[in-house]
Amino acid sequence: MERRAFIKASMAFAAYCGVPGMASLFTGSAEAAQGNVADGGATAFDFSVLQKMAASLAKQPYGGAPEPLPETLANLTPQAYNSIQYDAAHSLWHDIPNRQLDVELFHVGMGFKRRVKMFALDGDKNLAREIHFRPELFNYHDAGVDTKQLVGKSNLGFAGFKVNKAPELTQRDVVSFLGASYFRAVDDTYQYGLSARGVAVDTFTNQPEEFPDFVSFWFETPKADSTTFVVYALLDGPSVTGAYRFTIHCEPTRVVMEIDKHLHARKDVKQLGISPMTSMFSCGTNERMRCDTIHPQIHDSDRLAMWRGNGEWVCRPLNNPQKLQFNAFADENPKGFGLLQLDHEFNDYQDVIGWYNKRPSLWVEPKGNWGKGSVNLMEIPTTGETLDNVVCFWQPEKPIKAGDSLDFSYRLYWSSEPPVRSPMAKVLATRTGMGGFPEGWAPGEHYPTVWARRFAVDFVGGELKAYADKGIEPVINVSSGKINNIEILYVQPFDGYRILFDWYPTSESVDPVELRMFLRSHDHALSETWLYQYFPPAPDKRKYVDDRQMS
Repeated sequence: MERRAFIKASMAFAAYCGVPGMASLFTGSAEAAQGNVADGGATAFDFSVLQKMAASLAKQPYGGAPEPLPETLANLTPQAYNSIQYDAAHSLWHDIPNRQLDVELFHVGMGFKRRVKMFALDGDKNLAREIHFRPELFNYHDAGVDTKQLVGKSNLGFAGFKVNKAPELTQRDVVSFLGASYFRAVDDTYQYGLSARGVAVDTFTNQPEEFPDFVSFWFETPKADSTTFVVYALLDGPSVTGAYRFTIHCEPTRVVMEIDKHLHARKDVKQLGISPMTSMFSCGTNERMRCDTIHPQIHDSDRLAMWRGNGEWVCRPLNNPQKLQFNAFADENPKGFGLLQLDHEFNDYQDVIGWYNKRPSLWVEPKGNWGKGSVNLMEIPTTGETLDNVVCFWQPEKPIKAGDSLDFSYRLYWSSEPPVRSPMAKVLATRTGMGGFPEGWAPGEHYPTVWARRFAVDFVGGELKAYADKGIEPVINVSSGKINNIEILYVQPFDGYRILFDWYPTSESVDPVELRMFLRSHDHALSETWLYQYFPPAPDKRKYVDDRQMS
């Protein structure tokens, strides 16, 4: 549970403020640029230089926690921190006329204690100049910051950055990197949702999770009319270092990131997570007992979707379990996976604060063969919507040993819909409730009732209607218990089919029950595979109670 404590503490990320032995890599003899936000000396830089930095850093001891911030920043409240705004007149590409993109920086403070170095790149000359912190880059408004404590603190660095699209027109940011190795992007709704990370370390092991940090960023200057930019990042943590290149396309309806990363292990790593993503699922159409709220649903993502190496499409609805759950879905050379938010109807959330209907999905598309491993999913219990309680990542099968180097390339798609979907019928929604009696009746009413749990899984699209006359058969498998009362219903409002069935326990076990289902017509598969994890109640709770009071 260290992860929940970490997030609850306003993302107080463990890191250090400098890279031992790296000072010579960041110094130069050129005169500081005049009239430019980048005021440092010029140094040679390209991706190969960054890769050498990461490899060299991995051979050195980890620097540990950051130096304390000035008191005026360390004690900021979230409200005060949010009132500190970067001065747009000092944005990184401010002097480029009619620019489509621009960069603004985040101030250190509150839980953001890491001092991140920022560099502007001259792409033609492969030269980098550091952007040093100075108070005049920010507007402090009513944050209550004593700026006298910040004068001369050029080593204070920054907490992260955000990218604005069409900055002089929309003043809307579409990409944000802030805290540890976390980053997010939006689609055309401009509504942030789930987060991605550079790497995950020991998310679910017998030791505390690590949160490596992006310690430096380098920005290539894009052409004025370009909506694509390149940023490089150096990652450092107790167990791993890394060199990253992000090529980020800010398209009209989505953001697409092409990521190339080279990781180096400082020490053995029990669990390494590639392309990790972090989301929130409080409640949805399934297991409504965990959602005592005015809102019908609350979640950043509603399912884990996987396109497996063998071509199988899988839908795994997310849960808010009563205790922490970790599942690993073995695969080889996956074609894609992601945490999706596919319900975009306002009425399904009735939320005017979080706007969950506008939040994007995140899809991972591996480039090249990733070999054997597993898509891992961790779900943490939560009683609200303020904590990210869902983590997903790819874990290579081969153990990571000290001195190992790993290369991974992939694309991330931030959009309302993933870039690819199964051509077969898709899962629209999953619902659960009381079972053991005919639909439309009450438990025990005219029928003897044995306790059961009912599932309703809705499928749409594909070839379902074309095969309706030939017969549609749900193929259902369960890890324990038995299935009964199977019904197949055509539902006109969503023009699809609802599969109803009841699960009956055959023991007093409360271990999670794994359910698996797909639709077929004879030997012809018609749908993606639905996976679900159900948590049976204790035996003394498996009964229906008539609590009506008649007087």
